[in-house]
Amino acid sequence: MTFSVRGAVCAAVLALMAAAVGAGPAHADGGGREEDGRGPATWSAAPSSGGGTRPAKDGRPSFYAEGTPGAVLQDTLSVTNPGPKPRTVTLRGADARNTGSGALSVTPAKGTPKDTGAWISFAKRQVEVPPRTRAEVPFTLTVPTNAMPGDHPGAIVASGGGRTVGVRVDLRVDGPTLSALTVERVDVDTDAGTISYDLVNRGNTVLTPKLAVHADGVLGTLLDRPARTLPVELLPGRRVSLAEPWPDAPALDSVDVELTA
Repeated sequence: MTFSVRGAVCAAVLALMAAAVGAGPAHADGGGREEDGRGPATWSAAPSSGGGTRPAKDGRPSFYAEGTPGAVLQDTLSVTNPGPKPRTVTLRGADARNTGSGALSVTPAKGTPKDTGAWISFAKRQVEVPPRTRAEVPFTLTVPTNAMPGDHPGAIVASGGGRTVGVRVDLRVDGPTLSALTVERVDVDTDAGTISYDLVNRGNTVLTPKLAVHADGVLGTLLDRPARTLPVELLPGRRVSLAEPWPDAPALDSVDVELTA
Protein backbone atom coordinates (compact mmCIF):
# COMPACT_ATOMS: atom_id res chain seq x y z
CA MET A 1 0.00 0.00 0.00
CA THR A 2 1.09 3.59 -0.43
CA PHE A 3 0.33 6.65 1.64
CA SER A 4 0.40 10.30 0.69
CA VAL A 5 0.38 12.39 3.84
CA ARG A 6 0.30 16.10 4.40
CA GLY A 7 -0.38 18.63 7.11
CA ALA A 8 -2.39 21.77 6.63
CA VAL A 9 -1.23 25.06 8.08
CA CYS A 10 -3.49 26.96 10.43
CA ALA A 11 -4.27 30.51 9.35
CA ALA A 12 -1.69 32.99 10.60
CA VAL A 13 -3.56 35.88 12.12
CA LEU A 14 -1.88 39.16 12.96
CA ALA A 15 -3.67 40.99 15.76
CA LEU A 16 -2.44 43.94 17.75
CA MET A 17 -4.76 43.14 20.62
CA ALA A 18 -5.44 39.38 20.54
CA ALA A 19 -7.63 37.86 23.23
CA ALA A 20 -5.74 36.61 26.26
CA VAL A 21 -5.44 32.87 26.73
CA GLY A 22 -7.86 31.55 29.36
CA ALA A 23 -6.12 31.11 32.68
CA GLY A 24 -5.88 27.57 33.95
CA PRO A 25 -6.23 26.48 37.54
CA ALA A 26 -3.33 26.18 39.95
CA HIS A 27 -1.83 22.71 40.07
CA ALA A 28 -0.69 20.93 43.22
CA ASP A 29 1.72 18.03 43.45
CA GLY A 30 2.91 15.99 46.39
CA GLY A 31 1.57 15.27 49.84
CA GLY A 32 2.10 17.38 52.93
CA ARG A 33 -1.18 16.57 54.64
CA GLU A 34 -1.56 16.74 58.38
CA GLU A 35 -4.34 15.82 60.79
CA ASP A 36 -5.73 18.25 63.36
CA GLY A 37 -8.63 16.16 64.66
CA ARG A 38 -11.09 17.61 62.18
CA GLY A 39 -9.85 15.93 59.04
CA PRO A 40 -6.87 16.68 56.77
CA ALA A 41 -5.48 20.22 56.68
CA THR A 42 -3.18 21.25 53.82
CA TRP A 43 -1.53 24.59 53.16
CA SER A 44 -2.29 26.24 49.83
CA ALA A 45 -1.06 29.06 47.62
CA ALA A 46 -3.22 31.22 45.36
CA PRO A 47 -3.47 34.75 43.97
CA SER A 48 -4.65 37.27 46.51
CA SER A 49 -8.33 37.99 45.95
CA GLY A 50 -7.83 41.71 46.41
CA GLY A 51 -5.16 42.45 43.81
CA GLY A 52 -4.21 42.16 40.18
CA THR A 53 -5.63 43.62 37.00
CA ARG A 54 -8.50 41.13 36.87
CA PRO A 55 -9.69 40.42 40.42
CA ALA A 56 -12.72 38.18 40.82
CA LYS A 57 -15.28 38.05 43.60
CA ASP A 58 -14.67 34.35 44.14
CA GLY A 59 -10.91 34.59 43.81
CA ARG A 60 -8.55 34.21 40.89
CA PRO A 61 -7.35 30.78 39.78
CA SER A 62 -4.16 32.30 38.36
CA PHE A 63 -2.31 35.55 37.81
CA TYR A 64 -2.79 37.58 34.65
CA ALA A 65 -0.58 40.58 33.85
CA GLU A 66 0.18 42.67 30.82
CA GLY A 67 2.57 45.52 30.26
CA THR A 68 5.08 47.15 27.97
CA PRO A 69 8.77 46.22 27.89
CA GLY A 70 10.44 47.84 30.89
CA ALA A 71 7.25 47.84 33.00
CA VAL A 72 7.33 46.79 36.66
CA LEU A 73 4.11 44.93 37.53
CA GLN A 74 2.97 44.17 41.08
CA ASP A 75 0.68 41.59 42.64
CA THR A 76 0.29 39.50 45.79
CA LEU A 77 0.38 35.78 46.56
CA SER A 78 -1.68 34.36 49.43
CA VAL A 79 -0.30 31.40 51.37
CA THR A 80 -2.89 29.83 53.66
CA ASN A 81 -2.10 27.46 56.53
CA PRO A 82 -5.28 25.92 58.01
CA GLY A 83 -3.35 23.44 60.16
CA PRO A 84 -2.43 23.54 63.85
CA LYS A 85 1.32 23.96 63.29
CA PRO A 86 3.43 26.72 61.68
CA ARG A 87 4.39 26.08 58.08
CA THR A 88 7.49 27.37 56.28
CA VAL A 89 7.04 27.79 52.52
CA THR A 90 9.77 28.63 50.01
CA LEU A 91 8.89 30.57 46.84
CA ARG A 92 10.53 30.72 43.42
CA GLY A 93 9.68 31.84 39.92
CA ALA A 94 9.54 29.31 37.07
CA ASP A 95 8.91 29.18 33.35
CA ALA A 96 5.88 27.18 32.22
CA ARG A 97 6.61 24.24 29.92
CA ASN A 98 4.84 21.76 27.70
CA THR A 99 4.70 18.13 28.79
CA GLY A 100 5.15 15.32 26.28
CA SER A 101 1.39 15.24 25.72
CA GLY A 102 1.25 18.98 25.06
CA ALA A 103 -0.35 19.95 28.36
CA LEU A 104 1.01 23.03 30.12
CA SER A 105 2.86 22.39 33.38
CA VAL A 106 3.38 25.04 36.05
CA THR A 107 5.42 22.85 38.40
CA PRO A 108 8.58 22.25 36.38
CA ALA A 109 11.68 20.65 37.86
CA LYS A 110 14.12 22.96 39.56
CA GLY A 111 16.32 24.83 37.15
CA THR A 112 17.32 28.32 36.14
CA PRO A 113 14.37 30.13 34.53
CA LYS A 114 15.10 32.18 31.44
CA ASP A 115 11.78 33.90 30.82
CA THR A 116 8.92 34.97 33.10
CA GLY A 117 10.23 32.95 36.03
CA ALA A 118 13.46 34.97 35.99
CA TRP A 119 11.53 38.25 36.04
CA ILE A 120 9.66 37.54 39.31
CA SER A 121 11.00 38.93 42.59
CA PHE A 122 9.44 38.32 46.02
CA ALA A 123 9.39 40.54 49.09
CA LYS A 124 10.34 37.30 50.93
CA ARG A 125 11.47 34.07 49.30
CA GLN A 126 10.79 32.11 52.49
CA VAL A 127 7.60 32.66 54.45
CA GLU A 128 6.61 31.23 57.83
CA VAL A 129 2.85 31.05 58.13
CA PRO A 130 1.43 30.65 61.68
CA PRO A 131 -1.36 28.11 62.34
CA ARG A 132 -4.77 28.94 60.87
CA THR A 133 -3.37 32.07 59.24
CA ARG A 134 -2.97 33.49 55.75
CA ALA A 135 0.21 35.30 54.72
CA GLU A 136 0.16 37.90 51.94
CA VAL A 137 3.42 37.97 49.97
CA PRO A 138 3.92 40.88 47.54
CA PHE A 139 5.98 40.30 44.41
CA THR A 140 7.02 42.22 41.33
CA LEU A 141 7.31 41.13 37.72
CA THR A 142 9.85 43.26 35.86
CA VAL A 143 9.47 43.01 32.09
CA PRO A 144 12.88 43.41 30.39
CA THR A 145 13.23 46.28 27.96
CA ASN A 146 14.09 43.79 25.20
CA ALA A 147 11.25 41.36 25.94
CA MET A 148 9.54 39.97 22.85
CA PRO A 149 5.84 40.88 22.43
CA GLY A 150 3.28 38.17 23.02
CA ASP A 151 2.56 35.53 25.65
CA HIS A 152 5.08 34.53 28.31
CA PRO A 153 3.48 31.91 30.59
CA GLY A 154 5.24 31.29 33.87
CA ALA A 155 4.52 30.23 37.42
CA ILE A 156 5.12 30.87 41.08
CA VAL A 157 6.21 27.61 42.69
CA ALA A 158 5.75 27.20 46.45
CA SER A 159 7.33 24.30 48.35
CA GLY A 160 7.10 23.19 51.96
CA GLY A 161 6.52 20.08 54.06
CA GLY A 162 6.94 17.71 51.13
CA ARG A 163 4.34 19.54 49.05
CA THR A 164 4.81 21.62 45.89
CA VAL A 165 2.17 23.96 44.48
CA GLY A 166 2.41 25.85 41.19
CA VAL A 167 0.34 28.98 40.58
CA ARG A 168 0.11 29.97 36.94
CA VAL A 169 1.26 33.42 35.78
CA ASP A 170 0.01 34.50 32.34
CA LEU A 171 2.05 37.47 31.15
CA ARG A 172 1.40 39.26 27.89
CA VAL A 173 3.98 41.78 26.68
CA ASP A 174 2.43 44.59 24.66
CA GLY A 175 3.16 44.72 20.96
CA PRO A 176 2.16 42.96 17.72
CA THR A 177 0.96 39.39 18.25
CA LEU A 178 0.99 36.60 15.68
CA SER A 179 -0.94 33.34 16.05
CA ALA A 180 0.55 30.73 13.70
CA LEU A 181 0.46 26.93 13.79
CA THR A 182 1.90 24.28 11.47
CA VAL A 183 1.39 20.52 11.16
CA GLU A 184 4.63 18.74 10.31
CA ARG A 185 6.20 15.27 10.04
CA VAL A 186 2.93 13.45 9.34
CA ASP A 187 3.43 9.68 9.17
CA VAL A 188 1.14 6.63 9.05
CA ASP A 189 2.23 3.47 10.88
CA THR A 190 -0.09 0.63 9.87
CA ASP A 191 1.58 -1.82 12.27
CA ALA A 192 0.93 0.45 15.27
CA GLY A 193 -2.38 1.70 13.88
CA THR A 194 -1.49 5.38 14.33
CA ILE A 195 -1.05 8.61 12.44
CA SER A 196 1.81 10.50 14.07
CA TYR A 197 2.46 14.20 13.58
CA ASP A 198 4.07 17.29 15.09
CA LEU A 199 2.33 20.53 15.99
CA VAL A 200 4.60 23.58 15.98
CA ASN A 201 3.71 26.99 17.38
CA ARG A 202 5.34 29.44 14.95
CA GLY A 203 3.81 32.54 16.55
CA ASN A 204 4.07 34.37 19.86
CA THR A 205 0.75 33.48 21.50
CA VAL A 206 -0.28 30.37 23.44
CA LEU A 207 -2.47 28.15 21.25
CA THR A 208 -5.16 25.55 21.99
CA PRO A 209 -5.44 23.79 18.61
CA LYS A 210 -8.27 21.91 16.98
CA LEU A 211 -7.49 18.96 14.70
CA ALA A 212 -9.44 17.36 11.84
CA VAL A 213 -8.36 14.11 10.13
CA HIS A 214 -9.39 12.96 6.66
CA ALA A 215 -8.24 10.00 4.55
CA ASP A 216 -9.30 9.03 1.03
CA GLY A 217 -8.57 5.69 -0.64
CA VAL A 218 -9.04 4.51 -4.19
CA LEU A 219 -12.69 3.61 -3.54
CA GLY A 220 -13.59 6.66 -1.45
CA THR A 221 -13.37 8.10 2.07
CA LEU A 222 -11.75 5.85 4.67
CA LEU A 223 -11.55 8.24 7.61
CA ASP A 224 -13.32 11.50 8.34
CA ARG A 225 -12.96 12.98 11.85
CA PRO A 226 -14.31 16.49 12.31
CA ALA A 227 -12.26 19.14 14.06
CA ARG A 228 -12.04 18.71 17.81
CA THR A 229 -10.15 20.63 20.47
CA LEU A 230 -6.96 18.90 21.59
CA PRO A 231 -5.88 18.78 25.27
CA VAL A 232 -2.90 20.94 24.33
CA GLU A 233 -1.75 24.44 25.30
CA LEU A 234 1.16 24.96 22.95
CA LEU A 235 3.67 27.60 24.07
CA PRO A 236 5.23 30.01 21.56
CA GLY A 237 8.10 28.42 19.68
CA ARG A 238 7.40 24.93 21.02
CA ARG A 239 6.89 21.63 19.19
CA VAL A 240 4.87 18.66 20.44
CA SER A 241 4.69 15.16 18.91
CA LEU A 242 1.24 13.53 18.98
CA ALA A 243 -0.56 10.58 17.42
CA GLU A 244 -4.07 9.77 16.21
CA PRO A 245 -5.34 6.18 16.50
CA TRP A 246 -6.27 4.43 13.26
CA PRO A 247 -6.52 0.74 14.14
CA ASP A 248 -8.38 -0.24 10.97
CA ALA A 249 -6.04 1.39 8.44
CA PRO A 250 -6.25 -0.55 5.16
CA ALA A 251 -3.52 -3.07 4.36
CA LEU A 252 -3.86 -2.74 0.58
CA ASP A 253 -4.77 0.68 -0.80
CA SER A 254 -3.37 3.96 -2.01
CA VAL A 255 -4.39 6.46 0.62
CA ASP A 256 -4.23 10.25 0.87
CA VAL A 257 -4.19 11.37 4.53
CA GLU A 258 -4.72 14.99 5.52
CA LEU A 259 -4.47 16.56 8.97
CA THR A 260 -5.79 20.09 9.41
CA ALA A 261 -5.11 22.15 12.54
